[in-house]
Amino acid sequence: MTEGKVSNSEAEMKGWLFKWTNYLKGYQRRWFVLSNGLLSYYRAENSGGSKLSIRRRRRAGRTENQAEMAHTCRGTISLHGALIHTEDSCTFVISNGGTQTFHIKAANEVERQRWVTALELAKAKAIRAMESDVSHSSPSDDDDENEFYDAQDEACNQDTEANFILKIPLGHRRTSSGVSLGSQSSDPRLHLQDGHDEASGSSSEVDDATETKVLVISSSDPTTAHDESTNKTNSPTLSSNGRQRSIANSQGSLVPMSSSETKKTRRTRVPDKPNYPLNLWSIMKNCIGKELSKIPMPVNFSEPLSMLQRLIEDYEYADILDKAAHCTDSCEQMAYVAAFTVSSYATTSNRTGKPFNPLLGETYECDRTDDLGWRAISEQVSHHPPMVAQYCEGRQWRCWQEFTMASKFRGKYLQVIPLGMAHLEFNSGNHYTWRKVTTTVHNIIVGKLWVDQHGDMDIVNHKDGVKCHLKYIPYSYFTRDIQRKVKGCVMDSDGNVKWVVSGTWDNKIDIAPVISTERASPDNPVFKTSSYTSVWKRKMPPPDSDRYYNFTELACQLNEPEPGVAPTDTRNRPDQRLMENGMWDDANLEKVRLEEKQRAARRVREADAEKAAAEGRPYPPYEPVWFKKEKEPWTGSVIHMYQGKYWECKEQQDWSMCPDIY
Repeated sequence: MTEGKVSNSEAEMKGWLFKWTNYLKGYQRRWFVLSNGLLSYYRAENSGGSKLSIRRRRRAGRTENQAEMAHTCRGTISLHGALIHTEDSCTFVISNGGTQTFHIKAANEVERQRWVTALELAKAKAIRAMESDVSHSSPSDDDDENEFYDAQDEACNQDTEANFILKIPLGHRRTSSGVSLGSQSSDPRLHLQDGHDEASGSSSEVDDATETKVLVISSSDPTTAHDESTNKTNSPTLSSNGRQRSIANSQGSLVPMSSSETKKTRRTRVPDKPNYPLNLWSIMKNCIGKELSKIPMPVNFSEPLSMLQRLIEDYEYADILDKAAHCTDSCEQMAYVAAFTVSSYATTSNRTGKPFNPLLGETYECDRTDDLGWRAISEQVSHHPPMVAQYCEGRQWRCWQEFTMASKFRGKYLQVIPLGMAHLEFNSGNHYTWRKVTTTVHNIIVGKLWVDQHGDMDIVNHKDGVKCHLKYIPYSYFTRDIQRKVKGCVMDSDGNVKWVVSGTWDNKIDIAPVISTERASPDNPVFKTSSYTSVWKRKMPPPDSDRYYNFTELACQLNEPEPGVAPTDTRNRPDQRLMENGMWDDANLEKVRLEEKQRAARRVREADAEKAAAEGRPYPPYEPVWFKKEKEPWTGSVIHMYQGKYWECKEQQDWSMCPDIY
């Protein structure tokens, strides 16, 4: 039974629901309380009375102790930035992006809808409450596009480390070197999108195991030994029972390019960056007394690319996937996939600009089938938390991901923890998933900024259980070894090492097959490899690229105007186009107008939601145009999946579904 009220002034409910606990106990009856933007649950109805003292609990028997435990809050999730998803007529899911996920079942469909409506209304009120401190300021002082949702809030009390967690705005950073997040070629200190991951910053699909020491000896150079570290794991229980809904079938596939087809002539650079003076004091004095996420940021700190476009740079070296598609050995193909995941960090060593934060509903298409052999579509599907859905397809592979992130500010440096999982599927049926490693931006306050990538990445082939463990070595002042090093190994389903991967994330990756194994001791196996093969080499930017934001040739072509794109495409964004053309003052004014227009649209949606709640009728939340939330079978996560209509609509020039965001 559910009690509570939903009105314009208050969104509060309490009642019994069933919460998923584990596979042994399944759904268990819990008492839920929705109040002040927080959803909490208890084992028993919380009467609100005073708690027993420790001394009284000791004197009381075990029965009273158990009764007290039943009235203790068992968990709380913040609705600010949470995702609310209905699975069936009685079940709904609440997730804040990675740290917490509640699977809840109501007694009937009417009760489920009452809770979903109340939760959506409470979420809108929680967002407004965080912005109320600047509600009377000018639009430039309330930059929603630079707001950063920190999903660490719910877990900060349980953090055993004395972390100083701060809400960091999406665009409020000094810039001196670019950053890419795993396979998201983007600048984390410049366009942070939040969420939360495990403490290491990457999540593995395989069982935990003990760390072993691996010494790799290459026959091409017997005097050189590579010290490899890998995780020996048990055989994973990953199967593909039941066939996945074919994304290629529902979304179409690329037709091989005709040899007679002519390639489009594309530009090779953008206009030079103008030397605009920037009054830092005028920016700092406007920040006094304000929350960090509300500090306005001019385009002077940006680069003329959207984050949607920066994510496309992941596929600059997609030719690695084309080569991998021809591999008949699953372990060899895994080695190529590992090299591809590393290549997406290539632009992070010298990119200095902050990408524009996408507006809700903003899209970007990149059709390079004529020369590079792939095409991609991305859409900003959520604003709280900021989230991008992306789908890319080549001739023999498809790749998709949902991109968001969490951050930790620790004074001298900023840690960015990418969330979400990237998926890669070949026509052969091999399906790979991986999470990105942690990116750290050093010298945030004082000194020259520099970027480091570190952590462990586990890539899993869900078809046959082959996996790859990559280790990104953190920068150290006390080592003589090469910096920015990446090393790892590919293991078959039985845990036997088959390939070795070695290189750096900013230059190149080499792979070599293992030809023999010697076990001097149980914890120190020695692998002998054949000669190394270079599978990825970075294309260095032009010598004068520092004059135009250190762009690569691909980056220069991303914002090139094209006819026939959707009206929501980033190429049509006026403030970004003005900045590219060197009209920065006009770009700043246009940026303020676009942000205020988005805030007005959000306020209209919130008012409609409150009206619907007061009338007791459901109000549908915001739905993306080209993506839809679905449960994917490989990991069981609910993510935004591409629905396969964009390219058909472009061919017909039917953009009636696109919102007016510019």
